[in-house]
Amino acid sequence: MLEVDQDHDFGDLPEDLSEFLNDDYLLGTDVFLGDSWFNPEELTNFNEVAVPAEQPHPGGHQHGNMDQFTGIQNKRRKRQRVPRSRRCSDEKKPPSTPKRHRAAGADVEAELITAEAANPTTTPTRILHLQPRIHFITIPDSKGYQLIPNVGLSPPVIRLRLPGAAATPTYILVPSASTPCKPQLQPLSPVDAAVVPVQMSSSPPGSLSDTASRAMSPPHTSISSTKTSPSNESPPPQSPTVHDIPESVRDYIQKVKAHMGLTCPCIEEGVSLTSHYVDVKVSQRETFRLGKNSNRVLDKELIITGDTDRQNSLLGLSQIFGDSKGHSPKRYIVLLGNAGMGKTTLIRKLCLDWSRDSIPQFDFVFLLDGKKLALKNPIYSLQTLLLNLSSFATSCTNPEEVYAQILAASKRVLIVFDNFDELREYEVLLQTQEKDVITSLQKDSKAETYTVRQLFSAILQRVLLPRCTLLLSSRPRGSANQLLRRADSFLEVCGFTPTDVEAYLSQYFTDPALRASSLEYLINCSYLHLLCWNPGLCRLVCLVLEQSKTLDVLPRTLTGLCHQVLRLKMEKHGKATDSQPEVKTKTPLQSEEETQISGNNQLIVSHKNIPVRKSRARVPTCTRSSNRRARGVKKQVTEGSEVDLEEMESVGREVDRTEERELLSQLSSLAWEGVKANSSILPTKRTLAAKHKAFGLRTGLLLCLPLRKRLGVSTEEGGGGEDRKEMGGGEEQDLKTERGTTEIINSDDSDGHILLWASPFLQSYLAGVHLSLSKTVSERTFLQNLPFHSGLKGRRRPQREEFQLTQRFAVGLLFHNSAELQSLHSQTEAAFRDMVVNRQALVTKHLKGLSHGELSPAQVLEACHYVYEASFTSSGDGSRGSARLVAHLAANLPDVQSFHGVRLNPPDVFTVQNMLERGGGFCLDLGDSGIGVSGLRALVGLDNVNSYRACIADVIALWEQLERSGEEGLLRGAVSKFKIHPLKVTQLCHVEHLAQLVNIHVHRRLSSSCTDSESILADGVPAVKELHKLEFELGPDKGPLGISKLWELLPALRNLQHLDLENSKIGDEGSERLADALASLCSLEILNVSQNCIGDHGLKKLATSLGYLPNLHCLSLYSNMISDGGAESLAALLPHMASLTDLDVKYNKLTDVGAQSLGASLRNCKKIRTLRMWNQCIPYGVFERLQQQDGRILWH
Repeated sequence: MLEVDQDHDFGDLPEDLSEFLNDDYLLGTDVFLGDSWFNPEELTNFNEVAVPAEQPHPGGHQHGNMDQFTGIQNKRRKRQRVPRSRRCSDEKKPPSTPKRHRAAGADVEAELITAEAANPTTTPTRILHLQPRIHFITIPDSKGYQLIPNVGLSPPVIRLRLPGAAATPTYILVPSASTPCKPQLQPLSPVDAAVVPVQMSSSPPGSLSDTASRAMSPPHTSISSTKTSPSNESPPPQSPTVHDIPESVRDYIQKVKAHMGLTCPCIEEGVSLTSHYVDVKVSQRETFRLGKNSNRVLDKELIITGDTDRQNSLLGLSQIFGDSKGHSPKRYIVLLGNAGMGKTTLIRKLCLDWSRDSIPQFDFVFLLDGKKLALKNPIYSLQTLLLNLSSFATSCTNPEEVYAQILAASKRVLIVFDNFDELREYEVLLQTQEKDVITSLQKDSKAETYTVRQLFSAILQRVLLPRCTLLLSSRPRGSANQLLRRADSFLEVCGFTPTDVEAYLSQYFTDPALRASSLEYLINCSYLHLLCWNPGLCRLVCLVLEQSKTLDVLPRTLTGLCHQVLRLKMEKHGKATDSQPEVKTKTPLQSEEETQISGNNQLIVSHKNIPVRKSRARVPTCTRSSNRRARGVKKQVTEGSEVDLEEMESVGREVDRTEERELLSQLSSLAWEGVKANSSILPTKRTLAAKHKAFGLRTGLLLCLPLRKRLGVSTEEGGGGEDRKEMGGGEEQDLKTERGTTEIINSDDSDGHILLWASPFLQSYLAGVHLSLSKTVSERTFLQNLPFHSGLKGRRRPQREEFQLTQRFAVGLLFHNSAELQSLHSQTEAAFRDMVVNRQALVTKHLKGLSHGELSPAQVLEACHYVYEASFTSSGDGSRGSARLVAHLAANLPDVQSFHGVRLNPPDVFTVQNMLERGGGFCLDLGDSGIGVSGLRALVGLDNVNSYRACIADVIALWEQLERSGEEGLLRGAVSKFKIHPLKVTQLCHVEHLAQLVNIHVHRRLSSSCTDSESILADGVPAVKELHKLEFELGPDKGPLGISKLWELLPALRNLQHLDLENSKIGDEGSERLADALASLCSLEILNVSQNCIGDHGLKKLATSLGYLPNLHCLSLYSNMISDGGAESLAALLPHMASLTDLDVKYNKLTDVGAQSLGASLRNCKKIRTLRMWNQCIPYGVFERLQQQDGRILWH
């Protein structure tokens, strides 16, 4: 083989190439440069130039496809040939440029003149004109020669002297296109981004792609004149840019974006994202490992941060997927939020932003609905899941090419999982699947033999599309160890602030007068105003405020709010029924109106042309039969007697109301079944009558979620292949087309749709109606489902949020205004009154019998909610029973009331405040509760709150707020009541917060610009002076990051008595810093520096300060690196530590020498009661003899 260089000749070339210069061997420029492999820009990346031969050299070994530069076997498969219709054309090429080679032309003549002028006497040379940097030489004998990529030849003309050439020169002109085609990207595997099988990517044998693939195989001889690549491995495939996407796929993406732009904005009737959306931030949640030795524990737990830290960690929608600090992008994101917090709305906003090109890092966005798990049949593939079953999916004319692009560029794919009610549902999907299923998915994900659950699980476990970005939404309830270990980002939807509530009302009410009056009503009703913190409840409040002129008093409880919303829906349904004419339906396809999912499920579902039974068409409305009976009664009365018309109308209305009560009773029973089953979907096995379904849909209590259908299209073109399409909601599809016959294929065994509850709050309310007011529920069943029932066995599965709401509504309804409950039951007035009285007595007896001191903080909070719901009716009058409940709970709450670790939202703070202000003196623990600064101010301002604990940063923010407002009395009380003893540092932010508090304590002022607080802080911060115990539990990972800041704070904590620095990796250097700080801690009694890698040098530094601690009685040096030298230093120190009683030096590196030194020193220390110093380096006989000499030496 010969190297390609300007100074070399091709001596091995045939003497005469003229016989090869014909149409059979020469390629046209469009064919030569049109193929995606012949891309000059791509070939510029090659740094090695070689001329490989396919036949083995004599004496050499067989190279095959082994790369001689990297030593790595080349597994690249053949590229797919690009059709002629899709090849890029050179727009700048002159029109006269031929498709085949020509022997003459303007450009050729110019080169010929130049060559002859340079050497007029010699034989005319044959000139191969190549473009700069990239040159190709085509040799017909493929066995001896191959294409040569040259990267740096200059000048651009290579003169090849061919012996025996004809007098007339022959020219081979290879022009380069000004706008070369980009290479067609091979489809990659959905599992590990490897090249797809040959049958998906290779070209037919003998094609241009096949020849180019052989020609471009890695060379097996090194070139000395070129530099080898610095890396031994080829770089990973880069994510394609927008220019790499085929035109048909780009058209599909634009079509999907247009479809999303039309469907995403609609939230519900009269409400859209464009007109009613309030930009809500998300906060970053952190996790920490459970246990003190956190480096060995895999279980994680979410941290509840304070309000100040939460505000500092807020992110906008554009920051969810990327880190503004330059860190790697997040690929596994979990979005948390309680019911109604707007997770679905935020996801829809993300989809809308993507459709408007505001999220450019993704080419594809797929929204997968958790409710689609109801599809059980194994007839789906990854392609049909993404292109057919995903929300906002639209028809695709070329699904194979789109799917290939998804696999090839999976890094630019975003998959969103929504409508999962709890984290446990993800935990089930993250369980390991059967090996056969995983192997089958990895081998062929296009086979339509999988269930939706299997595909969901494979995506979540990164079996399919491992490089894509996942966004999972759920409620923060239940254990999720696997999910917490997999995810790399945890976000939480923040609720509405008072400013957000005002902005929402200004957008919701278009009438300025109604907007002003509604805002005034809302501000005057404190609890309703606080409920608006939840966007879903804010929507319900706005529904009630629309009718504020007709209401005497606004509801003051959550039970009253949901009751008013239900009443308004019933009235609206009654008016619509009275004004709607009778509709005749004869077709089997009944076009149903578009419904929306509000509250937590704010996903719009358009389900036109849903196949229903013919019997359903007979009852288009819930009052058809009642209207007929009313008309029959009216006709008989008119013919038989002279009854007044008004009396007949009243009879008809009474019939309608009676039937509505019956229908509502049936829906309440279904709601209770759903709450018990932890599901918002109505059971599919239970047949729901058509009138019940129509009533639920008309009132907006139920929603119909259509399951996607597929259209099998048999085509005559292409050998009669089958093209599968999706019948999208709201898109008209012709059942017959010119290409073939279309047949509707059901995607599952169901009737094509599922029913679910529109609002989790209304589902819980109706379940509470059934539990408390239904005559079919026995008193025993009612008592067993009351909260905190001691006889009820602990449930294995934690109950959802809806179950707690149901219990709250059940208690509130029993003490509600009985006159307003007439529409919720069909009993006689006397029977209903007796039942309510009996169940009120059961609730009162049950709540009074609770041992409040044994309740957990979460149970105490729920008890406050139950009592508050029972305290006020919608008219504002409290009954005697409810008043006794309030007094009993307030009197029996423990003096030290802790809400540590329980999230306190604004409505929770209101109910707790309502209970506390009726009791005696309390000491509150509000640590790790996430309470807002406004809520903290409300509780701290109570006169009967003697002390409180809370996030230090939030407390400082409250002090500064009170100082700015000039409330000196409240500021003085907030400063004096605040306590931080004992303090446990588990997060890095805790060290920063303590530093801020110590700074205030040292400088005696809140800020450098204010002087009003100097009189209040003249003696410093009482909480700092009263801090006696500090536990530093950041662990070995984060400990070194925060310990340096702690050394600066310790001298100011002069009253510290207990310092625990275990497992913080302070080392010898940290021991020197600790020794300096110990000089100021004269009150220290207990020092724990176990598991800190302290050696002899560090112990010597500590020994100089330990002798000056007059009150130190317990010292732990367990599991360090102390050897005999350190033991001798400690032995010399022991007689001078007069107060020391317990010393622990177990599991160090002491030998018998160090042990005997400590044993000898122990005889002179009469106050020491225990000495633990066993380790494996001490001989058993020596240690046993030391124990016999002094009984204070212990093993453990």
